[in-house]
Amino acid sequence: MHKLSTIKYFCGVFFQLTNTDPHSKARAGVLETDHGSIETPIFMPVGTIGTVKGVHFKELEEDIAAQIILGNTYHLYLRPGTDTIEKAGGLHKFNGWKGPILTDSGGFQVHSLAQIRKIKEEGVTFQSHIDGSKHTFTPEGVMDIQRKIGADIIMAFDECTPYPCEYPYAKKSMELTHRWLQRCVTHFKSTAPIYDYRQFLFPIVQGSVYPDLRKQSAEVIAGMELEGNAIGGLSVGEPHEDMYAMTETVCSILPENKPRYLMGVGTPANILESIALGIDMFDCVMPTRNGRNGMLFTAEGIINIKNKKWETDFSPIDISSNASTSRLHSKAFLRHLFASGERLGPQIASIHNLSFYLWLVKEARKHIIAGDFAQWKVQMVKNVSARL
Repeated sequence: MHKLSTIKYFCGVFFQLTNTDPHSKARAGVLETDHGSIETPIFMPVGTIGTVKGVHFKELEEDIAAQIILGNTYHLYLRPGTDTIEKAGGLHKFNGWKGPILTDSGGFQVHSLAQIRKIKEEGVTFQSHIDGSKHTFTPEGVMDIQRKIGADIIMAFDECTPYPCEYPYAKKSMELTHRWLQRCVTHFKSTAPIYDYRQFLFPIVQGSVYPDLRKQSAEVIAGMELEGNAIGGLSVGEPHEDMYAMTETVCSILPENKPRYLMGVGTPANILESIALGIDMFDCVMPTRNGRNGMLFTAEGIINIKNKKWETDFSPIDISSNASTSRLHSKAFLRHLFASGERLGPQIASIHNLSFYLWLVKEARKHIIAGDFAQWKVQMVKNVSARL
């Protein structure tokens, strides 16, 4: 791994908070990476294996207007393999995406592999879901893997607790996450990016739905004084009220001058409520996963495009969306594609949903800057939660 002295760093402030809403804790800001600027609040499309499922990068850039995408350490490590990515010159050159990339550390995937993994102090040994082969992730190893992948923002290795989770386990898991974090930070600071741009490490707050654990974890994470901070272990089945309560607790502790990333969240309403609590960054597979199954998110509410009621509705899918496909194609046509089993149907639905999510956070940003986000949010949450 390259040593610090071999890399020439670019200059510039990573995050600048530009506006706050006077009637909530909503914020607008700008993240600066060496692959481009990101206006917050922001939603990040999930590109698990280096690509957003069923969506071309041209559509991500033009129709969806994505500013940053995600990759996943666990999946990219298994396929195509980090050696292949490194030989290509990093994930940006391997997949052709020119904008910023964030990689999840694989902690959530380890959580989801409960039947085929073993957690120890050293790290996690797991079986590949592809061929059953055994692998081990350690905090140091995950840092090295993410150096090779070359994402602009990388995540610390953590254990994501399930829900429900007993207090003793949640506490033990949180403490293990903190010890792993210290090892991640030590290794991260002793190495440098392989490629000629900066990488930023985000630690992850854990603690399940226990306020005292969340408070303790947030204090530890804030004390690391890294460039940004993430909140994990939510949106895993707990009631929304608990998610919001834990988010509010954590945001009251995490520093205001650094971005806050709520991992794996969520519905449009979840995003709006969380923005009001002070969250800046989001990701979720829901827009594409639900889109592939015929669920559309719009500014008027949620549509199941497979329902017969849309069979002769020739109005555009959603005129508020950025995507040309949403304005040009009718609900009737999209329903026809799903009814016919045409692959274009899930693709259009995915593009639409991602476009809507990006439109939603962009509108939120406009209202934060205008100073009327809190009032706008109340009505918009009702709209996006309605079933049409």
